[in-house]
Amino acid sequence: MPAPEPRPQMVITGERTVPGLWHENYWFRRHEIVYEAIADRVADRRVLEAGCGEGYGADLLARTAAAVVALDYDAYATGHVRTAYPLLRVLRGNLVSLPFTDGAFDVVVSLQTIEHLWSQEAFLAECVRVLRPGGTLVVSTPNTLTFPPGNPYHPNELDPDQLRALVARHATVTQYAGLRHGARLTTWEREHGSIVEAQIAGPYASWPEPVATCVASVTTADFALAEDDLATSLDLVISARV
Repeated sequence: MPAPEPRPQMVITGERTVPGLWHENYWFRRHEIVYEAIADRVADRRVLEAGCGEGYGADLLARTAAAVVALDYDAYATGHVRTAYPLLRVLRGNLVSLPFTDGAFDVVVSLQTIEHLWSQEAFLAECVRVLRPGGTLVVSTPNTLTFPPGNPYHPNELDPDQLRALVARHATVTQYAGLRHGARLTTWEREHGSIVEAQIAGPYASWPEPVATCVASVTTADFALAEDDLATSLDLVISARV
């Protein structure tokens, strides 16, 4: 039996993370854990991922959901998803004018996307519009403390209070958690300093050996989600009901 064809790799631009690259592994696992955490919530549901990026998240959710639509505005991203994940339904569309009828989905998932948008209110209004009554919205975003100012891909980063207020204007907040490092990464940082700052300080070819080794070894078990102390969380994950 021939070996499966290797999955095509997206070009790394800094706008999105991708799986399968050792130097992207920290960011990939930090995103992947949230998809894992919500997989049970989408079981047997009709799901829209609004801002699917590389497609790995929609592919993970499709293992439990009844149906998943992966949508992104970027033509390069949607073309990649069609090739890399041929079983997914993929559409290119504007996130502030979703190409779906009212109430088309049970769950809308949008992880690490809202910070990329200028029109965040319009985006959330569209997410709510395409949810059935009683449907679930799940949004994640990096806390403002994660990145230094001036990220060209993040025109509107949010702190915990800002995200809660924004989502609450459109739906009823039901759960709010923060993502932080687990015990292993916390211990590593006591000796070596911030793993995030070490990665953004320069190109990966220049990383010190302890940084490179740590990044390559990260798994989703190295992160934790908790509902306390949101202000110091690296990422914010909010759920709401319409």
